[in-house]
Amino acid sequence: MAVNKHSMQSLLVIRSLKLRLRRVVVVLAALTMGAAIVTAMAGVYFDINQKMSHELRNYGANFYVGPAAESATLSTRAYRTMLDLAPKAHLVASSPYLYGVVQSDLEKVVAMGVDFSQLKKLVPYWQVQGEWIGVSFDQRNAMIGTNLAKKLEVKVGSQLSIIQGDTRHTFTIKGIIDAGADEDNYLIVNISMLQKWLNQPEQANYAMFSIDNAQGQVSQYAERLKARYPNLTIRPILKVSASEGKVLNKIKLLMGVVAVVILILSTLCVNTTLTAMIGERRHEFALQKALGASHQAITRQILSETLLMTFAAIVIGLGVGYILAQILGQTVFSASIDLRLPVFIITTILSVCAALVAAIIPTLRAMKVDPAKVLKGE
Repeated sequence: MAVNKHSMQSLLVIRSLKLRLRRVVVVLAALTMGAAIVTAMAGVYFDINQKMSHELRNYGANFYVGPAAESATLSTRAYRTMLDLAPKAHLVASSPYLYGVVQSDLEKVVAMGVDFSQLKKLVPYWQVQGEWIGVSFDQRNAMIGTNLAKKLEVKVGSQLSIIQGDTRHTFTIKGIIDAGADEDNYLIVNISMLQKWLNQPEQANYAMFSIDNAQGQVSQYAERLKARYPNLTIRPILKVSASEGKVLNKIKLLMGVVAVVILILSTLCVNTTLTAMIGERRHEFALQKALGASHQAITRQILSETLLMTFAAIVIGLGVGYILAQILGQTVFSASIDLRLPVFIITTILSVCAALVAAIIPTLRAMKVDPAKVLKGE
């Protein structure tokens, strides 16, 4: 008997959906749109920390360490210890910097020594004509600022020598940089080579770090270093690092608001359509009640229909939402968005809740149908 009741209910649900296909399509479309927007927003929400931090890293280093006195230097041995204390998972790049005046073939120039393997990540906004130097041990090649290159009349591929007494060291210019800052006037070389040339082994003027700051890692790292090196100047570059958390929070709030608004609109649309469907089925419910159907049976039928449409919408919405998330990711971050497990859970829970809320008023109206009044005269 239970099997027959179950089969009868399933038959009623399927028949009801087939007979009202247009309204079913409207409900399905509304729920699908809601599920898709929630999927896209949740996908970006859970992936945005990494993507936004990567975007903000385009503004360069966000952490400075240097000696308190201008005439003092920073030991590269201490710099290596700082690297060990850095949050490894969030450290994007770092390099010590050393400056000195050297004699070129034509005149004295300012040389800047850096770790070439880290330079592109520290200053990704530099415009480079030619190539970046990508290895830290390269002492044969150099980069040069655009102003100094014009002054010395050198181009990419040109040879440039520095001289110290009878000693000469010749570089091949691999790239000409346009930084829009003092670096446009510098000769940029390998730091270990410049340390030897200036007779300043294991010394640097300061160090720069680029650290993901989505969760305040920069401030935590600053406190750690200040406790270890109280005599050094240690400070975040606030215009970059402080922006990350604020921007992330605002974007996350905006996405949450958008998702909630779409869900509310979707719920209203589903509610209106279900109410119209119930109005069309007054005679059907009146007949069922006259034949002995209980309020619980009618409620189960309506909820079964609603949940069937909801789960179909969730499946479609997850696919559409994934596509929307990729479009957002490529448009804003030029990167794909990874959908994590919480996205599927959130989309399912919110979609089901929205559908159930939308079905409350139609279900109550179906329960209030009076068989005597509706079937009178039939």
